Amino acid sequence: MSTMRRTAAHSAPARYAPGALTAAILVIAASGCAGTPHYSPPPPVSHTYYVSPRGDDRDKGSSPGTAWRTLARAERVALHPGDRLLLKGGARFSGTIAVKRGEAGDANRPVVIGSYGRGHATIEATGSPAVSVHNTAGVDIRDLTLTGKGTAYTRDSGINVYSDLRDGTKLDHVTVSGVDVSRFQVGIAVGGGAGRTGFKDVTVRTARLHANKDAGLLTYGPTFDPRDPGYAHQNVDIADVQAYRNPGDPTANDRHTGNGIILGGVRDATVRHSSAHDNGKRAAAEAPAGPAGIWAYDATEVLLEHNTAYRNHTGSRVDGSGFGLDSSVSDATIQYNLAFHNDGPGFYAYTRHANGAHTNNTMRYNISNNDGRKLPSHGGLAVHGTDIRKLRIYQNTVIMTASPNGIGPAVQLERGETGVTLRNNLLVTDGSPLVAAESGLDLRDVVLQGNNYRAPQSKWKVSWAGRAYYALPDWRAATSQETADDRPTGLTARPCFTGGALPDIRSAADARLLVPDCPALQGKGLDLRKDFDTDPGKTDYFGHTVGTPPPIGAARPAAD
Repeated sequence: MSTMRRTAAHSAPARYAPGALTAAILVIAASGCAGTPHYSPPPPVSHTYYVSPRGDDRDKGSSPGTAWRTLARAERVALHPGDRLLLKGGARFSGTIAVKRGEAGDANRPVVIGSYGRGHATIEATGSPAVSVHNTAGVDIRDLTLTGKGTAYTRDSGINVYSDLRDGTKLDHVTVSGVDVSRFQVGIAVGGGAGRTGFKDVTVRTARLHANKDAGLLTYGPTFDPRDPGYAHQNVDIADVQAYRNPGDPTANDRHTGNGIILGGVRDATVRHSSAHDNGKRAAAEAPAGPAGIWAYDATEVLLEHNTAYRNHTGSRVDGSGFGLDSSVSDATIQYNLAFHNDGPGFYAYTRHANGAHTNNTMRYNISNNDGRKLPSHGGLAVHGTDIRKLRIYQNTVIMTASPNGIGPAVQLERGETGVTLRNNLLVTDGSPLVAAESGLDLRDVVLQGNNYRAPQSKWKVSWAGRAYYALPDWRAATSQETADDRPTGLTARPCFTGGALPDIRSAADARLLVPDCPALQGKGLDLRKDFDTDPGKTDYFGHTVGTPPPIGAARPAAD
């Protein structure tokens, strides 16, 4: 599966930043005298600079009426904490804006780069990032349209935030909001190039990232060392980001291209209320790994929730997935997400490294509907790789119907697992195995308990270690799956979906078609907290309280 190449960094000369003002404090002796008020110095002076196509580079740039005309003129001014560089809304500018070491640097008084007046200003960058932040932080980038030309599409990021400091510093505060970024190699990139140096408190809000060659959004750091885990970036918050129609590179046979949102080299990162769709259509056919919608690698404490990933593609025979936990991810959770009509699995867990670093992860209350459209044999939900440990998969709904490329299982399991559990999931197919598992998996590796298996229009089937089972009791007796404390678990009940036996989701609003309209599975799940010391969650996919025991699947009945 997927591993991420490092995006090239762009170095730039540093600028001198004057020292901060200091405050004198009068110390009063303890003699009973009345206290003298402390002196409070005024805040350092900040400036606002304006750029307009009707401006004049010989002017002061200090007001809309004295605006500069070009970005080249603006680049000659060092931006100190609290300064603002504003471009005329609705206007188009050629060039780049770079904030370098010695500029900005104060999280409490960030430099602002944005638009003024009505609408967004557009920066057209030829062979460079549109906005770059190098070895500094304390920067807000907002309300801009950024587009690339020439080699910007093959080598640059629209917004490139990068540090190659070697002292382990995490530079504080970068915010990106209200931007539209297209036609770069990567729309937004946040990178660290040495040791554990990188950024903290990075926020991306309300961004449209499209028509970028390799990815919409990417964070990355140095090569991961499982013996001494370190992460370049910390506290990364992504919300309301749309990453779509990032096509990939048909000539890139050495790497995967055409991704939506990638989190690499991060600790404590969240992606919420975002979408990745229609990516990867031109990804290379011979690439060793394919793209995916929203995924993480070399990361810990990642949370992906309330997102959608659909119609993501791959040019090769791997990936094209909706959501994924890739190599060396730990303590991560994927919950309340919707995947449909992706080329590969809706959800996957994978690692290619036998290093013990892919561990203690959770997938819960997600929906996968008719994924595996190009690669059905990989399943709607896939677990495979070299060394996956302590993965909990529960309260999900997975529906797989035949695609133009054949039939595939709801769940695909391969060797390389230890301590993987699947509980209280609702699995539905129309003719392929409900579960397909390789030989060599036993109860130390993977356990299935309390799931509901339904094949409404064909013969019930589970494929396990090269053998086919056509009834739940037969499979249970042969493998000891679907047992708990020597009692049978698991059901084959009709889920009573509002949208029929095999609903087909075409938009996020169609998720309501998977709400049960009868109580067949309500309260039929295993008590996860009591029996397995697992947090069951308080609400289902739709935000409804689930109760104890919970229902089977991602949603409780509508009438409950």
